[in-house]
Amino acid sequence: MRLRIRRYHPHFEPPSIDMEYEISGGGTLLEALEEIKQKRDRTLSFSSMCRSGVCGSCAVRVNGKEELACTYKPKDGDYIEPLSVVGVLRDLIGDFNSSLATLKKAQAYPVQMHSGMSEEDERHIERQSDCILCHSCYSSCPVYETNSSFLGPFALSRAYRYVADSREENKKAHIDAVVQNGIWDCTLCGNCTAVCPQGIDPKNDILVLQSWAAKFGHVNPNLGNFGSFGLEF
Repeated sequence: MRLRIRRYHPHFEPPSIDMEYEISGGGTLLEALEEIKQKRDRTLSFSSMCRSGVCGSCAVRVNGKEELACTYKPKDGDYIEPLSVVGVLRDLIGDFNSSLATLKKAQAYPVQMHSGMSEEDERHIERQSDCILCHSCYSSCPVYETNSSFLGPFALSRAYRYVADSREENKKAHIDAVVQNGIWDCTLCGNCTAVCPQGIDPKNDILVLQSWAAKFGHVNPNLGNFGSFGLEF
């Protein structure tokens, strides 16, 4: 089985090149990467930790789609590259500092909470709490092609987690934080939902946040684009 891997090193000339490797096959992509590093090319760099689809550190793009290397079964001819949008430190290792900063900008943390939560309320936000920050949704999002300041799917989904939290008394603070470069900028394409390994649905979470924003008096600025197209009879 052959795999083609996008390699990157700041001291390469050119810095990015595609290299092909032959592997024995039969295991996961992470096992294939480890085989290459141990037996064929010790310079190959990639991230991994839990090996069980929990930590999200091994996320890469395979044939243009985000996958966890520790759970994906490679096929002959697969093209492996680092996640899109995020910076690349080396080979398949991404630089996630700027994307993780969106969690703070989106106030994706408790603001003013009282204690106590029922089991039913806990189940309501359980799915969003399962986010492993693998950055797959971030990498799949087309909005970053035109707006690098976009808060992004995982930050908005995490913001929804606290808006929906029955203990949070200051829901408006979360909504106010995601209006600019946030909920109205999303194209609702659903790419983020399709690639999430945890089954989270950021698209739906963003739609709910838009509804909450309307309750607090925020107006979708994009609606103004349709104001001059009224029909006259």
